[in-house]
Amino acid sequence: MGRNLPFIDFQWTGSWVKRKFRLRRSSDFKRVRQTGKAYTHPFVVLNVLPNEEGQLRVGITASKAVGSAVDRNRAKRRLRAVLDRLLPNVQPGWDVVLIARKPVLTADFEDLTQAVLGLLRQAHLIGKSGTAFDDRA
Repeated sequence: MGRNLPFIDFQWTGSWVKRKFRLRRSSDFKRVRQTGKAYTHPFVVLNVLPNEEGQLRVGITASKAVGSAVDRNRAKRRLRAVLDRLLPNVQPGWDVVLIARKPVLTADFEDLTQAVLGLLRQAHLIGKSGTAFDDRA
């Protein structure tokens, strides 16, 4: 009903809502944080760890340091929106955890997108051209 507003130019790929792309258990988040590699930015922390399943799985979290429950949920929604645009280009076979930091609430959306894209490039999950690496060829 409210999704078909003609004045909003919003492309939803729908990939985020699929359960196979999500990290849901606390033990999964803990494993990626403790044994994975971390990349930091003032807006967000990216933790990555290769997985055995060959699929990309993503989890997003925000601690109480970000703010109230409303602020934490807003931060996670903003990161989901950024990731939804980038997920088709991310290399499969990784568990990825994004941890929101307080400045994510006031950051410009384009700056936030560039920050996450830069971290994904640092982690070698997206190539310089914005596409996934294909190292299986």
